[in-house]
Amino acid sequence: MESTGRAADPIAKGVFATARQSFRDLFTFSQRITVTDPRTNAERTEWARPRPLRNPISLLAQLSARDWLFFIVGFLAWSADAFDFHALSIQQKKLADYYGTSKTSISTAITLTLLLRSVGAALFGLAGDKWGRKWPMVANMIILGLLQIGTIYASTFGAFLGVRALFGLFMGGVYGNAIAMALENSPVDARGLMSGILQQGYSFGYVCAACANLGVGGDTDSWKMVFWIGAGVSIAVGLIRIPFPESRQFIEARKAGKKSNAGNPSAFWQETKIMLRQEWKMCVYCTILMTWFNYYSHTSQDSYTTFMLTQKELNNSQASRASIIMKTGACVGGTVIGYVSQWFGRRRSIMAAAIISMALIPAWILPEGEGPLSATGFFMQFFIQGAWGVIPIHLNELSPPAYRSSFPGITYQLGNMISSPSAQLVNLFSESNFVTSKSGKLVEAYGPTMGIATAVIALGITLTAMFGPEKRGREFEKASIAGANVAQEGSRLEDLVESGPDDDRSSGKGYAQQVEGVLEKDAKASS
Repeated sequence: MESTGRAADPIAKGVFATARQSFRDLFTFSQRITVTDPRTNAERTEWARPRPLRNPISLLAQLSARDWLFFIVGFLAWSADAFDFHALSIQQKKLADYYGTSKTSISTAITLTLLLRSVGAALFGLAGDKWGRKWPMVANMIILGLLQIGTIYASTFGAFLGVRALFGLFMGGVYGNAIAMALENSPVDARGLMSGILQQGYSFGYVCAACANLGVGGDTDSWKMVFWIGAGVSIAVGLIRIPFPESRQFIEARKAGKKSNAGNPSAFWQETKIMLRQEWKMCVYCTILMTWFNYYSHTSQDSYTTFMLTQKELNNSQASRASIIMKTGACVGGTVIGYVSQWFGRRRSIMAAAIISMALIPAWILPEGEGPLSATGFFMQFFIQGAWGVIPIHLNELSPPAYRSSFPGITYQLGNMISSPSAQLVNLFSESNFVTSKSGKLVEAYGPTMGIATAVIALGITLTAMFGPEKRGREFEKASIAGANVAQEGSRLEDLVESGPDDDRSSGKGYAQQVEGVLEKDAKASS
């Protein structure tokens, strides 16, 4: 962002005042920022304009070999995580036949996985903020691989559900550490583009799972081979991460923290408590946003292969090929719209993609045949995952800088937890209602169910983003590690998060005052 020097109204305080100001700012291409004079410490609010979009090749060239290493490992971890998840979602029909139950019952495993991901996000995210991104990720990936193998050997449906629930616990820890490690090593100007590419690790994992499903064929027992492949990929990513060090930013922040005794667990938890007290409104907002987004993706994709197999009467190979093309569109869309958001704005990019996806719904569910379904699926997921491409950097910018592993991961997975019944609900409503297929048969109404639900969700995303905060261009890599700000007793308080959605000052004084208040109470207690 480049300062224009033009004065702006102060950043609003209060939920409703912030919502009104955020809505007005949508129609102003510049962004409101708070600047602190280093000599007088006086604050003023002014407008900053985004830098023009740069050639994406030149942006990619800004990353050093080390930066690329961390980004690729983060991308691979997120892709492996998605492969493991979608190994189940795209094979619901095979698993239903294998265990002799309904597709709705099989989707209970998806619900359990999503429910427990928030617990894993909290545990491994806080571990990543406290001790680094490396070892929590290594543990996550290796255990995920072992749980994929455990799923293969689950002889009963009850055991199958139990393993998938445990799988969700460890799956939840991947996202926060992966995006923190990948994006904190990316140059500021390149973060929109890199965010879009990184988020599409999820779509890439889906494509790989669909390719594996296509390769193993449609036999009932063939689902096990897809799980074997996922197990190998996850364990390999964990082993690849071991030889490489922590990110440079985390190492430097940890060194600064050691000088102030930030390694003291009490300082870490004290600062976490203050952060939650200061940031609860932002946490609630991000959780609502991620609830909409998780409904958005799971409603539109988890049962799409089943939709093509049942309502559109494609065979396994045709449905798999159409799914691959569909998620290829997701990879392209996420990258393009994430890149554009660096200039166009995070919220405007999300809203535009959501509105266009609503307009595409009839073209998405009405066509017949592999070719038309592949084409419309490509463009539908281009915009659905295009909106998603903005999310990694948007969440990182809204997060307390010292909590960039835990805050995005927890809010993302809380949204996942709330939206966890999405696949079950789609299957339940579809299996309870019927439409006439092209061949004249009565078939389960997957198309209308997904179309209506996706329209409602896209509208919810548009309205939530319309009135929400944005901190595009924030330089969060300068933050201390969690605990350092309390340990230094105010000397680096400006490095932690500035505020919630109702207090967006970039000076950090709102947070500093709360930390100092706690320190004063501790001092009085000790005396």
